[in-house]
Amino acid sequence: MTTKKEVQDRILKPKTEPITEEEFLNLLRVIAPGTNFRTALEGALKTGKGALIVIENEHTSPVIDGGFRVNCRFSPQRLIELAKMDGAITLSNDLKKINLANVLLTPNNKIASQETGTRHKAAERVAKQTSGLVIAISERRHEITLFYKNKQYILQATDHLLRKANEQIQLLEKQRDLFDSHLESLNKSELKNYPSLNHAIHVIQKGRLIEKITEDLKKQVIELGNEGTLIRTRLKEIIRGVEKETNLAIKDYTKLDTKKTRTILESLSYDELTDEENILSSLAYESAINNNPIKGWRILGKTSLQESEIATLIKEKKTLGQAIHSSQKNIAETIGEEKAKAFKDEIEKIKLNF
Repeated sequence: MTTKKEVQDRILKPKTEPITEEEFLNLLRVIAPGTNFRTALEGALKTGKGALIVIENEHTSPVIDGGFRVNCRFSPQRLIELAKMDGAITLSNDLKKINLANVLLTPNNKIASQETGTRHKAAERVAKQTSGLVIAISERRHEITLFYKNKQYILQATDHLLRKANEQIQLLEKQRDLFDSHLESLNKSELKNYPSLNHAIHVIQKGRLIEKITEDLKKQVIELGNEGTLIRTRLKEIIRGVEKETNLAIKDYTKLDTKKTRTILESLSYDELTDEENILSSLAYESAINNNPIKGWRILGKTSLQESEIATLIKEKKTLGQAIHSSQKNIAETIGEEKAKAFKDEIEKIKLNF
């Protein structure tokens, strides 16, 4: 039998599951510019009136009091007009219907809230108590705030997001130029069979920085919705091939396995990534002096060989130098005559490119 204290604990400290990254991104997609819902929110903000909007779920009934039933199909114009009233508006979970208007929200007032305003305090408590989405529009702050479960997020103005995203794109372009420059140096060194841990560190460092900036930029692009189409296209062009080259450089040089090194690298902040010593440590080296032979996954991956065939070639030849400088006849003993001929031709073309 559930005790009174257990009921109180459940209300006052809702057992809300942590919000996943994908869950949050999906939320941003729902309210992105270009959607009817975002049009409604911005329209309500422009009226100069505050508003509270609750997306109903199976837990919202106990916190809804009074109001009147609208029960009509959602449209931006209808929501904007209803937002001029004092009470909250409730929408169906799929955002297709406006259910109630002029509602009084009655969440438990003992649920912790960091907000000071009545509207935002109610929104935060309802979101926590119902594990749902509540949106507060503030005429004083002139902003739209999302409260979802335990998370609070203020929507950024579209022009501000565009400006910030364009700045990030420019930064990415510079990092990509540096990445390509270090990659070319690594290619030249490896094709001469000179292991170059320093060049590999720079490739991995710049590759991970690009990935990290991209992670942040993708959120902005999603939040921009239709306004972010051009930035989304440019982003795809800039990051093409970066992850693959970075992972293969890690695979060639790490003393750990690739997954462990990736996990360490992904835990590093921007400042930590700029310190080459941290990249060195993630590869399990104490110094940049390295006489270990090159495994060759990255260079051999530029040929038409399958991963299993590359693995066999590396196992048999031990080093990249042996793999690319052995005779066609010698290679054929490992991967077959037809594959050996194609492989030798491809390696020669790769050498000419660098």
